[in-house]
Amino acid sequence: MTSHQSPRISIIGYGSQGRAHALNLRDSGFAVTIGLRPGGPTEIKAIADGFTVKSPALAARDAELVAVLVPDMVQPQLYRDVLEPNMAKGACLLFAHGFNVHYAQVHPRADLDVVLVAPKGPGALVRREYEIGRGVPSVYAVHQDVSGHAEQLALQYCAGIGGARQNAIRTSFKEETETDLFGEQAVLCGGATKLVQAGWETLVAAGYQPEVAYYECLHELKLIVDLFYEGGITRMHEFISETAQYGALTRGEYVIDDHTRAQMRKILAEIQDGSFARQWIAEYQAGNANYKVLKQADLDHPIEAVGKRRRRQCVKPGERCPLASTTKSRDVRRAASA
Repeated sequence: MTSHQSPRISIIGYGSQGRAHALNLRDSGFAVTIGLRPGGPTEIKAIADGFTVKSPALAARDAELVAVLVPDMVQPQLYRDVLEPNMAKGACLLFAHGFNVHYAQVHPRADLDVVLVAPKGPGALVRREYEIGRGVPSVYAVHQDVSGHAEQLALQYCAGIGGARQNAIRTSFKEETETDLFGEQAVLCGGATKLVQAGWETLVAAGYQPEVAYYECLHELKLIVDLFYEGGITRMHEFISETAQYGALTRGEYVIDDHTRAQMRKILAEIQDGSFARQWIAEYQAGNANYKVLKQADLDHPIEAVGKRRRRQCVKPGERCPLASTTKSRDVRRAASA
């Protein structure tokens, strides 16, 4: 049924990724409709952006390709109650993360093409990179190919959001899901957060100023990550001092040792065997009580208060530095009149 020349696309959801995908696809020449609950908080934004907004059921019914861009835990019920009974025979169902298909929370109809297109970056970056003529690297996968054109549809969609500009990589729902979860938990979100907090706590406990510890352990992290992004670890070594290089090369193993690697393997094993997925699904279904407690502990960590104070004191363009003392100003005036 799907016309792989230029499929009519419905985006279900209009959060960070949904909005970025929709805008990029429209700018690439695709006909895009947004599927949202009437009166929902994002409906006004989608209408203001110039999109036709329909209920998810109507949007699914009219589309040749339906992109599911709502949170993972919402997707199973959305699919069962809305998408499955309304999608046209032979249409294409697209996900941006393989979680629910891989862990069998969504069982797509046998007559549908089922694909995945996952940009490796948040929605705001997907849009910003597209607007400047670049794109966010993306992976794509095919779970069901009924039409014989599922891969082509995935690549069309990937190109439409700008991902193909950075060499889209073919993967599987399994590989995308498991590597994405591992990266989030062990390195990018869980690992990085705990490393920053532990470093700050170590310096403050040793008597150093919390503000100085904040700059050393959190603020400067962006400078290193930017170098990683531009040219990998090689780029970092090109720009940091020899002292920093020697310290990193000889002391990094103190932190990332055999125990850390064993814990990383444990994280990966719990992702691979479904333990993490079952725990997260049960947590969500029970009301997220533990999740809320753990998140609040992160938000209440003392480094957050220090960071907020320092960021408030940052000088904005055109403003005078608040740390420039009146004494210094008087000294300057005296020197000028002498």
